[in-house]
Amino acid sequence: MAKRDYYEVLGVSKDASKEEIKRAYRKLAVQNHPDRNPGDKEAEERFKEATEAYEVLGDDQKRQTYDQFGFAGLEGMGGGAHDYSTVFRDFEDIFGDFGGIFDSFFGGGSRGGRRRPSGGGNRGSDLRYNLEVSFKDAIFGTKLEISYRKNAACSVCSGKGTTSGSGKRVCPTCGGSGQVRRSSGFFSIASPCPTCSGEGYIIENPCSACGGSGVQPKTQKIKVTIPPGIEHGKRINIPGQGDAGSSGGSSGDLYVYISVAPHKFYERDRNDLYCVIPISITQAALGGEIFVPTLDEKKIKVKIPAGTQNGKILRIRNEGVPHLHNAQTRGDLYIKISVTVPGKLSGKAKSLLKELSELEGENTHPEPIPLSQLH
Repeated sequence: MAKRDYYEVLGVSKDASKEEIKRAYRKLAVQNHPDRNPGDKEAEERFKEATEAYEVLGDDQKRQTYDQFGFAGLEGMGGGAHDYSTVFRDFEDIFGDFGGIFDSFFGGGSRGGRRRPSGGGNRGSDLRYNLEVSFKDAIFGTKLEISYRKNAACSVCSGKGTTSGSGKRVCPTCGGSGQVRRSSGFFSIASPCPTCSGEGYIIENPCSACGGSGVQPKTQKIKVTIPPGIEHGKRINIPGQGDAGSSGGSSGDLYVYISVAPHKFYERDRNDLYCVIPISITQAALGGEIFVPTLDEKKIKVKIPAGTQNGKILRIRNEGVPHLHNAQTRGDLYIKISVTVPGKLSGKAKSLLKELSELEGENTHPEPIPLSQLH
């Protein structure tokens, strides 16, 4: 498709002033910017077309060449299409120098130099630690020691980054803002200062131990409190135990992600516990009492009703998982009865079972059981 005339794109006359061209482009940029029109390819193309036109008409030399020779004269001068979709992702970075004109469209926003935490320096990174705990420890809680690597404040310079007696001076490249700006036509794009790496100052005599960063790697050991009732996949936040901040900045946090190991006999569903308990066919038929082991190594007496069927579930109150925010309140323990049939019988046992079969009468033509009765 043939290109449209740049003056036509911006909707200005060929004798338009530089300010008129700027205003025309500003209006089109606000209307068609991708951040304001997500997913609208036509608006994105109009934005690119207007930006390309402004890059030419906003530059005196390129405009003069275009007026004399048209598009052909711009070859090799940097005029032409550019892909702005990857360069101009932050709307404020694009239009940050243009004052409050965009506030009415995008709710305002901060401008100016690099923001720093109070007290100076940069906050340290947050760290992640994956911790596997036993099923029992997750239920009842415990304290575990962990060891991990982190950036700690330099022991030589106490995190200042400078040698004793030396100081810092304002970066001559960015003037202390931590940012440098480069212009691309109508745009002014901010990026971290390459001289001071965005800090805004230069250390005159960096600490030899940490190279001026104020931090050194070290192995940290701490105790982590695992609260009763914590679930698999939950995390524990430990403030200030992440990486130390550079140049005296505050430390990041440590996030401990909990992985709960499975148990051999018990399963968990929220605050309830489940297990399977075997009983004999005589216990199931005649009923009786059994002693069920709990997760905290107690023995609880449970009554088995006469005629208990295989798969029946019995409930034991308040023997489940403590609630995470109230350890005094617990869920329940559910035991599923498994009636075991002996694989080998003595002669006497066979005789007794045969006698029972004759007394009860065996059903040799059973009907299917309704599925509703199995739930």
